[in-house]
Amino acid sequence: MDPVSVGLLASLAGGAGGEVGRQVWAGLTTLVRRPFHRGDDGSGGPGPGEEELVRLQQSPGDGTRAHALSTALAVRAALDPDFAAALAVWHEQAKLVRTGDGSVNNVISGGSYYSPVLQGRDFPGTTFHSPAPPRPDQTGTGQ
Repeated sequence: MDPVSVGLLASLAGGAGGEVGRQVWAGLTTLVRRPFHRGDDGSGGPGPGEEELVRLQQSPGDGTRAHALSTALAVRAALDPDFAAALAVWHEQAKLVRTGDGSVNNVISGGSYYSPVLQGRDFPGTTFHSPAPPRPDQTGTGQ
């Protein structure tokens, strides 16, 4: 499993994503607080990530604390296959929350445009079919 993004953890801990973000964070909290099982020995108890989760909640903007939680989640996933599976499901859901990480910088300058312009961020699966712009010798200006 890929490590959980430090930016995602910090954003969610800080309340990004509105109500959905809070629910996703609550899901991680519940997941981390589940008893820690080391392999087949059946023992349970506090596991990696609990202390880091609390510390990040106390200082959501602290990148060092977010990194520590990301590392603890990776360690726990490596030690507990059930946790790893549940964390992978949580991570896929969390990726869908708009946390404000990433940016958009749209610039249109100079010249004329013969096709639609779409400005924004994240347009998956979008396809435009428009004719090619006319060649300079077909504009009727004699140039």
